[in-house]
Amino acid sequence: METKLSNLFSSSGLSLSAVQNEMFRRYARLLVEWNEKINLTAIIDDDGICEKHFLDSVLLLKFINLPENARVIDVGTGAGFPGIPLKIMRSDIKLTLLDSLNKRINFLNAVSDELALSAECIHSRAEEGGRNPALREKFDLVTARAVAALPVLLEYCLPFVKIGGIFAALKGPNEDISEAKSAVNILGGKILSVNDYNLPSGDSRRLVLVEKISQTSTKYPRNSGQISNKSL
Repeated sequence: METKLSNLFSSSGLSLSAVQNEMFRRYARLLVEWNEKINLTAIIDDDGICEKHFLDSVLLLKFINLPENARVIDVGTGAGFPGIPLKIMRSDIKLTLLDSLNKRINFLNAVSDELALSAECIHSRAEEGGRNPALREKFDLVTARAVAALPVLLEYCLPFVKIGGIFAALKGPNEDISEAKSAVNILGGKILSVNDYNLPSGDSRRLVLVEKISQTSTKYPRNSGQISNKSL
């Protein structure tokens, strides 16, 4: 896996140290081991993990200028993507991983301990975390790699972003950005860019970057039922 990962990153203009490569290898091993006990991912082959989990996560760094010691939260992180790969590449960031399923939090804590990441792993629903004063509008970068429609993701994630910070939505190629414009405005954001690119295998990706330009009203996020019934 080590050579495969080095070549993959290099071909995408990303350098990988021997230490980082070893961290990714151990992360992959834990992912496969734990996946036998709890459902973390359908992708468990080396090629898929290297490209569709690791590379896909860290390509974000090519599109943003992440400040030193930035506070980053990965909302609905699942098996830790993109948060943990970002932390492996940028050890300076202060990483928080938030997920609603305690089994996944146990896995994330195990990875954080094994790799000495010092990540804070929080068991919480996104809408509850967004109302938590310790987390609300505290982060330089908020990430989400989720299947939810963009207006829904915005309501879950923009409350975590501090003014001047960025929300990065890692989406598939068919995401309709026009449907999100109302939510962006209501929640205090501004679309910075929409970036379309392909992974080496040819899979298409769309990265939507939203800047927080004003405080989010305390009316948001609503509860999950309200969000599901009617998006902003």
